[in-house]
Amino acid sequence: MKGWILYKTAQRSLSPEAYEIHRFIDAAKKQGIEIEVFSPDQFDLVVTREDRKSILVDGKIVPLPDFLLPRMGAGTTYFGMAVIRHLERLGVYTVNSAQCIDTVKDKLYSQQILAENNLPVPRTMLGKYPIDDELVEKYLKFPLVVKTLSGSMGKGIFLCDNKFQFNDLMGLIHVTNPKLNIILQEFIETSRGKDLRVFVVGGRPIACIERSSSDNSFKANFSRGGQVSNFGMTPEIKWLATETAKLFGLEIAGIDLLFDGKHFKVCEANSSTGFKGIESCCDIDVAAEIYNFIKIRLGRFED
Repeated sequence: MKGWILYKTAQRSLSPEAYEIHRFIDAAKKQGIEIEVFSPDQFDLVVTREDRKSILVDGKIVPLPDFLLPRMGAGTTYFGMAVIRHLERLGVYTVNSAQCIDTVKDKLYSQQILAENNLPVPRTMLGKYPIDDELVEKYLKFPLVVKTLSGSMGKGIFLCDNKFQFNDLMGLIHVTNPKLNIILQEFIETSRGKDLRVFVVGGRPIACIERSSSDNSFKANFSRGGQVSNFGMTPEIKWLATETAKLFGLEIAGIDLLFDGKHFKVCEANSSTGFKGIESCCDIDVAAEIYNFIKIRLGRFED
């Protein structure tokens, strides 16, 4: 079985910090899977009816893989998305699909989908200029969270404790990037500095960790130095994670949940979630679980 990983850098340029990509490469060797890592800039696309000649890698026509594993998540560029869509059109099984990736990249749209389907989410508003801080305070109250519409690993997320901080941040954004799209979100105090990350593969939650801040930050991302620990999954956690992944059509997903008193709210879904933190505290081989799922999907489990 042959697979391609679409990543921000090519295999020859991988840094030691690309933990998940190295894990996929190592797990593939153990399972006899031929895996290659490509970056979007290695591809050329030609719109033609001669499908097999419509995609080139490093300027050459090469045999297509059995599956594609996009690993750029919220950082997927327009061209990267075009590569994914093109391979899908050529019949390459893609996990996750371009449509799913595009949906969860947009944090407002994904919140709208969750709310429409009655899943518990923080109250959310789309920011627009001029900012009506009285309206914002009425519907969200302070403190509140300001997010860019697309971002990952805790980047593009800010906490405003009061109206003065909020107006200062809005003024800075308006001066530096007046076209930046932002959302304003209710801050869940009981989840300050901690949250849950549930990893879902093929509709099945395979691991859950609690992430907690190590520097008094309101963000708990492992990539920012947060601490992680294994967390027992309750029926509520399992249901929220699987239902969220299903709504977005994600076959592989990282679902982030906020502590809301004794219950939870869905913060967001990730289409290309990291799993270094999960493997550091849970007895699970995430890369192998993903490959096993792909084999089942392709009817190649005997390979």
